[in-house]
Amino acid sequence: MFNKIRIILLLLLSLPCISYAQEPFSIFTGTGQKVQFNQVIEASKGKSHIFFGELHNNAVAHWLQLELTKALFERDSSRLVIGAEMFETDNQLLVDEYLTGLISQKSFEEEARLWKNYKTDYKPILEFARKHGIRFVATNVPRRYANAVFHSGLDVLSRLPPQATRFFTPLPFTIDSTQNSYRELLKMSDDHQGNYMLEAQALKDATMAHFIEKYSTNESVFLHLNGSYHSDRYEGIVNFLKQIVSVDKMLVITTVTQAGTTYLNEKNRFLADYIICVDEDFTLTH
Repeated sequence: MFNKIRIILLLLLSLPCISYAQEPFSIFTGTGQKVQFNQVIEASKGKSHIFFGELHNNAVAHWLQLELTKALFERDSSRLVIGAEMFETDNQLLVDEYLTGLISQKSFEEEARLWKNYKTDYKPILEFARKHGIRFVATNVPRRYANAVFHSGLDVLSRLPPQATRFFTPLPFTIDSTQNSYRELLKMSDDHQGNYMLEAQALKDATMAHFIEKYSTNESVFLHLNGSYHSDRYEGIVNFLKQIVSVDKMLVITTVTQAGTTYLNEKNRFLADYIICVDEDFTLTH
């Protein structure tokens, strides 16, 4: 399905008579200036950390993630490291074993707790990394721990066996509840009493930031794939990471949908350095 969607996109973009109103997607700067994808690639020069915020079922975002991966590899080669929210830290061994050819594709896909849209949306990138020997990092906290925090709060992590602590960020960590994204979660938590939604989200963000930092070097170019809400407005993961990485070394990309892509709606501005705006009627991957 991924290849079919890619062919559709290429055909649409190659039609000379197509008007802006018919474009399946456009790319804008944070202020709403329309740009081309090669300008995003150019802007990534000199950046040590690039965050590609996606909508998990958005075909355009997944296609451009792969295209960005290829462009970064062509330019930065052995310096490139890829990390992804969609893979959990306790599965890093499985990822490593598969990418180095020690286990079969069948064994990997059966045991790695992959997302339901893995084959259409993330497998092309993992396979590209495998083909070219690119380091691929599972960055997300195992879902069982996020679920435990959601129901019982962060204190539950201190009761886990010592060997479990290597799969999430060191404790304690500070949660900046003034972030817009976290304030929104607090409102949602108020409507659903008895859960710790904010703490669970912060654990994910802090863990991803921790493992991004762990697998970064002074020379690496780290491309991280995550849901847009984990990096929009330089919050979430980025907010944790910027304590140790200069903001001017980071580039944030996000994905939004709206009716038409001629211009960027006001509510979608200033979410990131570059905003991929997809027509809301465009096909979804699941």
